Amino acid sequence: MDAVLRGGVIYIFLLVLFRLTGKRTLNAVTPFDLVLLLIISEAAQNAMIGQDYSLTNSFLVILTLVGLDVLLSFVKQRSHKAEKVLDGAPLLIVERGRLLEDRMHKSRVDQEDVMAAARLHQGLERLAQIKYAVLEVNGEISIIPEEKAA
Repeated sequence: MDAVLRGGVIYIFLLVLFRLTGKRTLNAVTPFDLVLLLIISEAAQNAMIGQDYSLTNSFLVILTLVGLDVLLSFVKQRSHKAEKVLDGAPLLIVERGRLLEDRMHKSRVDQEDVMAAARLHQGLERLAQIKYAVLEVNGEISIIPEEKAA
């Protein structure tokens, strides 16, 4: 039973932690982020397993984590509010070529991130060419270009 409690507590802690750190971290993984994730995974593994390295304990922890994940997916399917709390919502960060800096700062996105997405996905070179930029829940930036004058 201790393994189930440990696994559940660590799962919820990491879920809240990654939710609070923002959407941008989901998409933009730097070498520093990768090292941090590896260290976090090792610390989480030690906290969940404790001193019991048996197969039974490992299976129990894995089943707990997968069970919580499945449970949360059912909750998100049935409740739009829960989905918004757990996954967040898309966030408009550029409107008609104007940076919405308060939103960008809160989400830790800068103008270079927006322009990189604009160049990569739409071939745009200037901020004025962007009608809307949206920070999606998966951390990607969607670009909707201004319509060209005919």
